[in-house]
Order: sequence, then structure tokens, then C-alpha cells
Amino acid sequence: MPSSPSVITCKAAVAWGAGQPLVIEEVEVSPPQPQEIRIKVIATSLCGSDVSAWESQPIFPRIFGHEAAGIVESVGEGVTEFKEGDHVLTLFMGECKRCWHCTSNKSNMCRALGLERKGVMHSDQKTRFSIRGNPVYHYCAVSSFSEYTVVHSGCAAKVSPKAPLEKICILSCGVATGLGAAWNVADVSKGSNVAVFGLGTVGLSVAQGAKLRGASQVIGVDINPERGVKAKDFGVDMYLNPKDYDEPIHEVIKRITDGGADYSFECAGDTRATTTALQSCCDGWGLTVTLGVPKAKPEITAHYGLLLTGRTLRGSMFGGWRPKSDIPSLVDKYLNKEIRVDEFVTHDLQFEDINKAFELMREGKCLRCVLHMPR
Repeated sequence: MPSSPSVITCKAAVAWGAGQPLVIEEVEVSPPQPQEIRIKVIATSLCGSDVSAWESQPIFPRIFGHEAAGIVESVGEGVTEFKEGDHVLTLFMGECKRCWHCTSNKSNMCRALGLERKGVMHSDQKTRFSIRGNPVYHYCAVSSFSEYTVVHSGCAAKVSPKAPLEKICILSCGVATGLGAAWNVADVSKGSNVAVFGLGTVGLSVAQGAKLRGASQVIGVDINPERGVKAKDFGVDMYLNPKDYDEPIHEVIKRITDGGADYSFECAGDTRATTTALQSCCDGWGLTVTLGVPKAKPEITAHYGLLLTGRTLRGSMFGGWRPKSDIPSLVDKYLNKEIRVDEFVTHDLQFEDINKAFELMREGKCLRCVLHMPR
């Protein structure tokens, strides 16, 4: 009879305060509790929301990270869908498949395993990390900046062992969010005009998704000219830098598209960009999808006339994907070369260089930086 999992001591990058450099610490990782799994993290990437939370949220000490891929090390009581050795992607929002949201086919916002904001596990509101007996808090119930982590079994997706974990880790948030926004939320139509505000990983994934759906023109907007150069590789036909124009950028887009874009996407994490995206849409059927997480000023301001004339503003989480049900199919699309993923990885670093990854992200010098955990 197999022995029960025990506490693991491993290295993790711990944030002790807002904006302070992360410190590689020895942490204790508890065994998985009922309906949980413990994962050996192989690769994890840095997302903009990790940086935003590290800069502004008050919960510390904390282990950030949510875009990750790894191998199941042990399973808790009642877990039947995972076994030791399975390859998995972590999910910052889960899918219980039983609540009324999960069973509605109208939503991916699981009532039981939705976005966790308190720094604890969904099940018992406690942490699985500690340092010398003192709790260390989670981020999005994932905390992948650790050699080992514990997640609810509903917050992981089993994927093909053929897929390279150091590449597909970015499908657990950014790339999937952008593709889903184009396919699931907006349902971009063939021959349409699309405007994308913010050309980071999410925005470029929107552009890729729109082009795969047959969009005739994708306009990318960003104040970072380096991203404008890269954008063409992901399907952006025309790059616009608002700093290059004396008139509002939404007027430029309306002129280029002869009345406004059919679809616009806000991927910058700026509510002012949401307003501009809405203004850039055409009358009658123009649809704006907002995806970014704002660092400040969360309220959206827009003239009511924009909605009276037929425009629609929609929000979404994780691109509308049902996390456990849908994400494995994206991995299969990657293996079949139907979607591009590798090109988003602009930097590969060792785990101990995590603070360099944070600086690269803050300075806008990378799309995705993948951190390779010690083997």
C-alpha cells in the first residue's frame, strides 16, 4: 500500500512586500488535501497580472505565479482524474463541472473555483505554504513560483505528454485569453476589420486569433514602437502609435476603416483605452471586448450615445474558455501547428533570475519570460 504524501521542503520565490525584490527561500509545502494535487513545476512564465499584484496588493508574504506547466507529484483523497506522473497546466480559475455556471453552457465563471483573491485555497481557506511554521500566501490559488505547489484538482488540466512544458505553460493564461477573446467572446467574422489596443501577449494572441478567423485587416495600437515591429509576425497589418498623431487615435481608426472597426479589443489594462476602443468601433454592430486588468482607475467612462448607436461593450475572463474542458484542445492545436505559441517566448531564464524577469516585464522588453525550474 503506497505511503501518504509528506511535507516537501523546496525553494520558492517569496514576495515579502509590495514592489520589493523576490527572495528565494526554503518553504514547506503541505501534502495535497482532499480533491487537491501537488505538482512539480517544470516551467512557469511571468504574466502582467503577477507584476500588477506584486506592485499593489496588500497580501504578503506571498508566492506569485499562475502560468505554469508541471508534473503531478502526488494526489489527495478523492482525486480520480489525475495520477502521479501526469503532465498538467495550472489554471488560475477552475471548473468544478457541477455548479449552475459550469452546467449552463453560458459561462466559464465557476461558482466554486472562481478567481481566488484572498491568498488561500478554495477548499479550507488555508495556505499550503509555510516558512518556519508561519503561513505564506498563495496567488490565484496556483503560486507557481515554487518548485512544488498544491492546487485544487479543478484548477489543473491534464495535457498531452508530447507537448514541451516549457512552451505550453503560457497557454494557461495569456495566449489562451487572447485567442478565446477573438474566437469565443467576439466570434470574429471573415472579412472584418479589427483594432487591438495593447500589443503584449494577450493583444498579439487576439491578432493571431482574428487572422485565423479570416479578418481582412488587423490594426494594432501601442505606444511602444518595439512592439509595433513584432506585431506584424502575429498578424497585425497596420501599427499605430498614438504619439505619432495630432488627432485622437479613434478618429484615425475610423478614417482608416471608413467608419470604424467591426471589433475592437482592449488588452492594455487601461480603462481609458477601453473608452477609446469603444469609440473606434462602427455604429450598428461594433463590438468592444475588454481584457486588460487596470492598475489604477478601474471605472470606465463613456458617452451613452456610443451605446445608443448600437455599439456593444463586453468583458470576459480567460477568453471565455471553460478551463478544464477546453484548454487541452488548445495544446492539441499547438501540437498540430494550428496556433503559434513558441514565438511569444522572448526570454528563457533560470528560476533564480526571477527578479530580472520582473524587470523585463516592467520595462516592456519582453512578451513572455519563461522561468525554468531546477531539475
